[in-house]
Amino acid sequence: MLSNKTIAVVVPAYNEERQIRQVLETMPDFVDRIIVVNDCSRDNTSAAILNYISKQPSVQSIIKNNLSGPHDSKYNRAEHLLKEKQQTDMEYFIPSEIANVHPESDRIILINNLINGGVGAAIARGYKWCLDNNIDCTAVMAGDGQMDPAELEKICLPVLNEEIDYVKGNRLIHGGARLVMPKTRYLGNSILSILTKIASGYWHVSDTQTGYTAISLSALSAIKLHDIYKNYGMPNDMLVKLNIAFCTIKEVKIKPVYNIGENSKMKVMKVIPRISWLLFKSFFKRLWVKYLFRDFHPLFLLYHFSFILGVFTFPYALKIISIIISGGTVSSPTMLAFFFLFTSSFQSLLFAMWMDIQDNERLYKT
Repeated sequence: MLSNKTIAVVVPAYNEERQIRQVLETMPDFVDRIIVVNDCSRDNTSAAILNYISKQPSVQSIIKNNLSGPHDSKYNRAEHLLKEKQQTDMEYFIPSEIANVHPESDRIILINNLINGGVGAAIARGYKWCLDNNIDCTAVMAGDGQMDPAELEKICLPVLNEEIDYVKGNRLIHGGARLVMPKTRYLGNSILSILTKIASGYWHVSDTQTGYTAISLSALSAIKLHDIYKNYGMPNDMLVKLNIAFCTIKEVKIKPVYNIGENSKMKVMKVIPRISWLLFKSFFKRLWVKYLFRDFHPLFLLYHFSFILGVFTFPYALKIISIIISGGTVSSPTMLAFFFLFTSSFQSLLFAMWMDIQDNERLYKT
């Protein structure tokens, strides 16, 4: 425990037979539960974890009653209905089973996904266990040992002491990031970070692809865990979902760790287009859900006004380019129409982005 609050770490693992033991052995003592989600590995990851669990002593149960107070209270009925819905939504998750014989007294909980769902699906399943057991702070560490366990405490403390909803590590602000990170990953991370700023509304975040994070119990309750993106776009999707739920976020500097025996399964050139499309859709979802249905804001109108004018601007731009290429002269009405539409669209976009940044300033904590 930290600050007298329960801590759990979700460890997604896929074919990590060689690395997983190191992750478990180096986990700090203040971690109450380690939730390893084996995403249908094809090697002996599950057997290696069970063998390690069998040699560990029992620990005190930390399971809490998820429902508190009288069920028929007119004041907390909404809370009860939400908890009941969360307890019965397992059908929406990847089919899985808890492998432990004594999960109530084992510090390490092994959950085996019965089909391979992706890293996001594995983390979502671990989050689900922590939500059901009312864990105060849930962190995520990769099963390949690429995250320094010595940095876990500073990841968790803002959630526990400052009531921050979501804390994420940031490797890009570390002085050695350019020296350690592979160039293709550094470039890809930077591109996706820019797109994620726009899509999520957290305009100050960077290193959006890091998986070293911690989340509060209230934030877990605020989002649909089974709806988390199931593959490598999960960190980006999480930021969008958290912003829609008005969750606060903080970044802490962490060390970039590479070449310690990990075997990356992410293909950068395949992942970037897929995540970019996810972020494109997520941007519009955030606008409609957050700024129209939940809390109307003029930026909703300005963004869409800009996009509509941009669509009308495009044919004029093509016409002008075509005339110039053919050696003709662009008429004044055509040029004026293009200039008016383009200027109005661009100004509306800038005002919308400025309002977006100002409105979300309150959610980013330093």
